[in-house]
Amino acid sequence: MGKRNNDILQGTLSLLVLRALEARGTMHGYALTSHIHKASAELLRVEEGSLYPALHRMEQDGWVRAEWGETEKGRQARFYSLTDKGSKQLVIERESWERLTKGVSRALRYA
Repeated sequence: MGKRNNDILQGTLSLLVLRALEARGTMHGYALTSHIHKASAELLRVEEGSLYPALHRMEQDGWVRAEWGETEKGRQARFYSLTDKGSKQLVIERESWERLTKGVSRALRYA
């Protein structure tokens, strides 16, 4: 069997992270990747090289807030939480995703 492609469409990572923070509350990066992997029935894997730049952008845009804290294993990590601006952006991202998937679905059925 060939290598599985775990690439996530550009823009989808923000949607997944914002939704995870909405659903689960404050989380550190590894917890976010684990949550997305588990919530997707292990179909999606978010790599650190994609996650942390995305989190940094979302923090700069005011969608998430980051604070240092201690993990369950006693390690220092940045914990991310959803801001009010991030909650509003989640609505926008979700609507955009629904339009995209609807359009792709229609295009695939078009004869």
